[in-house]
Amino acid sequence: MIDEFLARDLSAVEEAVRKAAAVEIMPRFRQLADHEVDEKSGPHDLVTVADRKAEEHLTAALTRLLPGSAVVGEEAVHADPAVYGALRADAPVWIVDPVDGTRQFVNGDPAFCTLVALAVRGEILASWTFAPALEELATAVRGQGAYVNGERIRSGSPEPGAALRVAIAHPLYTSEADKRTLSRLDVAGVAPRPCGSAGLEYLKVARGEMDGLAFTWPSAWDHAAGLLLVGEAGGAQSTVGGVPFRVDRDNELPFAVGRDEATAVRIRELLRGA
Repeated sequence: MIDEFLARDLSAVEEAVRKAAAVEIMPRFRQLADHEVDEKSGPHDLVTVADRKAEEHLTAALTRLLPGSAVVGEEAVHADPAVYGALRADAPVWIVDPVDGTRQFVNGDPAFCTLVALAVRGEILASWTFAPALEELATAVRGQGAYVNGERIRSGSPEPGAALRVAIAHPLYTSEADKRTLSRLDVAGVAPRPCGSAGLEYLKVARGEMDGLAFTWPSAWDHAAGLLLVGEAGGAQSTVGGVPFRVDRDNELPFAVGRDEATAVRIRELLRGA
C-alpha cells in the first residue's frame, strides 16, 4: 500500500503542504495580533493561530490522502502527549510541524518552514520541507535522492582544513547540562552557532551550506523530515550512543548530523567528550 502511495500521490502531498501554507500561514505572516500568539511551556515556547490552523488543515488533508494513517503533530501532542505513541504502532504516520521556527514567524523573519514526513514503524519514507516565505520546497523519498524546487542536491564534504560550521541547539531551549555538553564543540577546528529553524538547518546541511548539527531534544516533528533529507543528500547522523537516531524509540542524546559520515562521527565524538 505504501509503495503504491509513494509512486502515485507525492504530488498530492506537495499540493496539501502548499495549500496549508497559502491558506493558514502566509496570510498571517507579519499580520499576527497579540491575542493570536500564546506561550506553551514558557516565554520562548510560542504557538500561534497559524500553527494550530495549519496543523488542523494538514491533518485532515493527509489522512484523506492515505486512509488509515495517523498524524503526530506538534500541537496535537502538546494537547495530548499520548498521540506520540502512534510512532510505535503499525499504521503509517504523518509527522507534522506546521510552523517550524515559530519564534522567527512571530518576529516577521522569513526563516520558518512547514515540515511533513511519512513514516512506517519508525522508518522515514518521504519528507517535505516547505519554506513559503523563501519560496523553497525540499523533498526526499527513501532511496531516490534529495531535491530543492525539483533540482537534486548533494551535501558533499567539508573543505579540508576549514573549521566545521555546526549549528547547535539554541541556548533558549537547552538545560544547563545540555549547555555543558554542547560546549565540548567549542574547540579549534569547529565553529558552532545557535540554530534557527531546525528544518532549515537540516536543509543547509543537505545543500552543503553547513557542515553539521548537534541537537539535544528528540521531538520527531523537528527532525524526521530533515534526517531523511540529509541522508538522501549523502549525509549521516548518529546519537552519542553510536547508533542512528530513530523517531520510534528513546534515543541517547544528544545526536550529531554531518554532511558526510566522517563529519557526523567527529561531532558525535566531541559531544561524547572523546
